[in-house]
Amino acid sequence: MTISVLKAYLLAKPCVKETYPFGEEPMVIKVMNKMFALVSVSKTPLTVSLKADPEDAQVQRSMYSAIKPGYHLNKEHWNTITIDDRIPDDIVFQLIDESYGLVVNGLKKSDREKVLVK
Repeated sequence: MTISVLKAYLLAKPCVKETYPFGEEPMVIKVMNKMFALVSVSKTPLTVSLKADPEDAQVQRSMYSAIKPGYHLNKEHWNTITIDDRIPDDIVFQLIDESYGLVVNGLKKSDREKVLVK
């Protein structure tokens, strides 16, 4: 997967924006000002950190060697995925969807309704 494919998939979600609060790295993708993805755009191979349910995070790490505890993040709630041939693209997209869903579900009701209307 290329950075352009990953970025397009992330930014296609409702009420999402790309930010750089820490400088040039990482690209932080937020929904309603809450981050759900951090992308190390200059790393090779590409990496993305995604929010995960704590139990699911453990299972994902045991299933794929490309998934590790979140780098510089709460390791209980975040995974960092190395995007290479060890993990299929459709699984990466599924994990992105789950991260986005977790963050949307955690929004206050008025913000969640704005996202769901889009």
